[in-house]
Amino acid sequence: MNGDIVRKVIAMDSLTIIALAALLIGGLSSLIIIVDIVRHPQMMAIMNVVWPINGWFFGPVALWTYYKWGRLKAKDAQTEDNRGERAKVFMSTSHCSAGCTLGDAVGVPIVMITGMAIVGSTLLAHYAIQFSLAYLFGIIFQFWAIYPMNQSKGKFHAIKSAIKADTLSLVAFEVGMFGWMALVHFVLFSEPPKPSGFTYWFMMQIAMILGFLTSYPANLWLVKKGIKEAM
Repeated sequence: MNGDIVRKVIAMDSLTIIALAALLIGGLSSLIIIVDIVRHPQMMAIMNVVWPINGWFFGPVALWTYYKWGRLKAKDAQTEDNRGERAKVFMSTSHCSAGCTLGDAVGVPIVMITGMAIVGSTLLAHYAIQFSLAYLFGIIFQFWAIYPMNQSKGKFHAIKSAIKADTLSLVAFEVGMFGWMALVHFVLFSEPPKPSGFTYWFMMQIAMILGFLTSYPANLWLVKKGIKEAM
């Protein structure tokens, strides 16, 4: 049995091995964060979901930022919250990115299973479904960041505020993510990787990181303008 596994690993090309390693590191990072969050839940409940999702695509970077900044927002935090603006915008961007990532990740198997295409393009189908779900999850994540602190203003106010706070940052995230996946589809591979393989999901990890980077300036602007709360 072990010999079969070794032979399969040896038979993989180098990119597949790198992809598998990156996915395992991301999964392990998420697991470490989950274990710690069970012991030290966040004050803002939605962040209990955000941090593990970030662990999947940011790996060790998510671990470092979680223990450096996330733990300061735990319910049982013993240290004063002395985070600077950069850390708060980073967490606001992480919050946005987590909702987008979840929507994008859920959208992939839907397109794959249904065989959906738009004007004959599977990539356009991925874009349409993933954007729609990313927007939905992004609004949900924003709602649960806004509503618990402003329950007296009602749920409708929280939904409107979530849409206002998340739309620009979500579009900026998808610009980075979709741009990378277009390169993957048309430039980097003679035959694009399929969602059933490790390489595809490794490319998605990279796409999420680039989406985070392209959405950071949007989140910084939204926070500075008071449209979005710094976290």
